[in-house]
Amino acid sequence: MRAAGRGVDLHTHSRVSDGTESPAEVVEQAVKAGLPAIALTDHDTTAGWAEAREAAVRTGLGLLPGVELSTRLGWRSVHVLGYLVDPEHPGLVAETARIREARRSRARRIVDRIGVDYPLAWSDVLAQTTPGSTVGRPHIADALVALGIESDRSAAFAGILHPRRGYIEPHYAPTPQAGVRLIRAAGGVPVLAHPGAAGRDRVLGEDVVAELVDEGLFGLEVYHRENTPDGRERVAELAARFGLAVTGSSDYHGSGKPNRLGENTTAPEVVARILAEATGTDPVAPGA
Repeated sequence: MRAAGRGVDLHTHSRVSDGTESPAEVVEQAVKAGLPAIALTDHDTTAGWAEAREAAVRTGLGLLPGVELSTRLGWRSVHVLGYLVDPEHPGLVAETARIREARRSRARRIVDRIGVDYPLAWSDVLAQTTPGSTVGRPHIADALVALGIESDRSAAFAGILHPRRGYIEPHYAPTPQAGVRLIRAAGGVPVLAHPGAAGRDRVLGEDVVAELVDEGLFGLEVYHRENTPDGRERVAELAARFGLAVTGSSDYHGSGKPNRLGENTTAPEVVARILAEATGTDPVAPGA
């Protein structure tokens, strides 16, 4: 697949995880935005791939099927984008199923805690999901909005779902090193998602990045709206230090976030390198 001209948006979500549109609708929105190609990277699941592929072929959009793998380093949540993985790789299937179940169990415990203080029930959260969805905090936020308790997702995360309120707890996730290793084992190409979101002083240290490079890390998502200016500068320094690719993405969630398709993109030459390295699954070429 060649992605000539405009850059490619390598980070989008559908309602298979925590976006608000179907995989087909995400593809259609990307066409309207004038993008040549996107990656669909739902959290810990490849369940949206078939629908996205069908829509991509129908519309002529290029598609890199992917996944956003949840990992954890101590107290810190670290997300690793995996492009063109084999969706049937046994290790990946087992680990993503374990993460999804941990997310779901954690979400239910959070809802039980919130329900002591607010009129929120688990059924309210399930009403915000689709069958097979990766259930998580965004769906709790949507339930709070639907009940009129919060005004929108952003308000919910700044309010009831903020850690300082005491309702939140972490869920199981592998280490970033294990996540990168798993994505490579599944034939995919791993990139750290929004690694500068917490600012320069909280970017992963050089020792950790070196370990990730040893496991096969391909790149760092430098251009993302949640990366702070100083965090983005530090991530770019690390990319140069370790010879890592630089990517840019929207992290589109439909109406679930203000992020807009194509607001940050990845250069065609970087996408070409991803395509050359991946062995797990085939992309959909633009115009296919």
